[in-house]
Amino acid sequence: MTLFKQFPAHSLLISLLMSTSALAEINNLSVEPESWWAGMHNSQLQLLVYGENIADYDIQLTQSVGVTFKGINQSTSQNHVFIDLDLTHAKPQTIELSVFNNGKLTQTIDYPIQARKVGSSQRQGFSNKDVIYLITPDRFVNGNPDNDNHPDMLETANRSDKDGRHGGDILGIRKSLPYLKDLGVTQLWINPLLENNQAKYSYHGYSTTDFYKIDPRFGSNQEYKSLVEEAQQFGIGIIKDVIVNHMGSGHRWMADFPTNTWINGQSKWQQSNTDILYTSHRRTTVQDPYSMASDTADFENGWFTDTMPDMNQNDVLMANYLIQNSIWWVEYAGLSGIREDTYSYADKAFLTKWSKAIMDEYPNFNIVGEEWSANPVTVSYWQAGKQNADGYVSYSPSMMDFPLYEVLISSLTDEESWGSGLINLYEMLANDVVYAKPTDLVLFEGNHDTNRLFSLMNNDLALYKMAIAYVLTSNRIPQIFYGTEVIMQSPTKDRNDGLVRGDLPGGFAESGFDGDKVSVFDTTSLSAQQQDALAFNKALLNYRKDSLAIQQGELKHFVPKDGIYVQARQFTQTGQNETLLVIYNKNEQQINLDLARFEAIIQSHIKPYSSATDIITQQTYSLDKPLTLKEKGVTILSLAH
Repeated sequence: MTLFKQFPAHSLLISLLMSTSALAEINNLSVEPESWWAGMHNSQLQLLVYGENIADYDIQLTQSVGVTFKGINQSTSQNHVFIDLDLTHAKPQTIELSVFNNGKLTQTIDYPIQARKVGSSQRQGFSNKDVIYLITPDRFVNGNPDNDNHPDMLETANRSDKDGRHGGDILGIRKSLPYLKDLGVTQLWINPLLENNQAKYSYHGYSTTDFYKIDPRFGSNQEYKSLVEEAQQFGIGIIKDVIVNHMGSGHRWMADFPTNTWINGQSKWQQSNTDILYTSHRRTTVQDPYSMASDTADFENGWFTDTMPDMNQNDVLMANYLIQNSIWWVEYAGLSGIREDTYSYADKAFLTKWSKAIMDEYPNFNIVGEEWSANPVTVSYWQAGKQNADGYVSYSPSMMDFPLYEVLISSLTDEESWGSGLINLYEMLANDVVYAKPTDLVLFEGNHDTNRLFSLMNNDLALYKMAIAYVLTSNRIPQIFYGTEVIMQSPTKDRNDGLVRGDLPGGFAESGFDGDKVSVFDTTSLSAQQQDALAFNKALLNYRKDSLAIQQGELKHFVPKDGIYVQARQFTQTGQNETLLVIYNKNEQQINLDLARFEAIIQSHIKPYSSATDIITQQTYSLDKPLTLKEKGVTILSLAH
């Protein structure tokens, strides 16, 4: 049970700027979050203050305007207190908090309440107009070799270790912005950049040891903010990878918990560091009408590994901490979205509160959750607007479309027959009826946890292009994985994380390493296949930027026949009409496609379409005769009168 200690009401403020006094100051004093803003939708702020034996001190607010001090919550830890403030009437200012010991002032702490940027609350989140490019920062581009190692960080760089740190950083991403703009992407989802001070296997970023600090091997908080600002100049937004389910075992909390229910299994772990309940990964237990509470708890409360303690969102102080942390980064850095990791593993009631708090603060924002399930019913449960049978409500607008991804991969590589191949891709879309808004889902060709697309397509460039085209022309928000544009490869059996997250070709040329002779930044160094793949991606990505048919248009499709699957994307408004036919052909031999079957699309306007242009090759075709498909692949036609 958390203990509460109420102090007299005062106005309040805290910062990292301290003034000395005659008495000794509190050692290692810190405040999270380090700042806040006036004029936020939620005016309630809770500060987590850490300092040696701070619970023995009296804290009073001695300078503020319009700030109401509501109380102090002291946990069983002598070194933590939680301070509740009401900022309803607060103006931008620096408030002063005074710390007393036996009535004598020991120090003061300044805490900044800042002015928000104009329009911050109305920021536009990522949407169907965007293409998301996923980056694993340690493996992307090493812009500053001098920060590969840091004296305060346990793990050092070792590029020869597929599971070690390689040295990519924020500066590398900033240097790559011209390349990314030219490629045609408009949003960057970057795997976690927060401090991961773990002894090993820390490069991936999912073992947070400081929720308010960028890992110094990637850069600094200010560098991250500068990345966002600079990316905006290139028409690119930044999506932050957020984890509310677990943290890193190297976090200082593990030696001194702020409350006695801060993580799941805390009491057992404190008795024996080896007594850990691991998650069952049985994600359906949280929505199954017949599941037992014990099975649900085994899923929600278990740890991923011994290095990833499971945070307890049922602890209201922990819940507040996590919600404020997400909002702080959006406001501080100027983000355009959040990707939430291992979505369903966190407490479901907390997820409602968390997603609502963010969307209330930023109504036009976007959150995409990761629910790794091939079942659309399981994924749809977590999307905002879904009318669930148990009454559960979510406020996260988007989810990762794992069901469609899984079928996309299998349908292109399976043998064509009446019941397999492209028909499965066609039929999966019928499951859109279970989603509140299927067009808000994020569809991807791969991510940091899946094997590489080109390898999964059996190194078949035609199948690869079909998969890329499907993702980029779908009625979804598309996401591609770094290096896919130059057909990076991996093993295809089981998990191969270290190899899947391989170094971007040319991304480490400035690091003094050999072996970077191939570079995405020098197309002449690429193989013929790589150049072909890159050109295809650039052409389609940049076409998509101006295509209302792809971004907003209606989707219609025809039942696959004879190894051919045709989709139509149509945008029709007064004065603006655009129609695309996307033809997926798995036939190895030349085939003539009778266009009469697609008359409903071709003849759908007052003036029928008469010709079409391949948006990749610019070849023009007449629509009054069969279309000759010379070989396996995808053909994307823009129809014209």
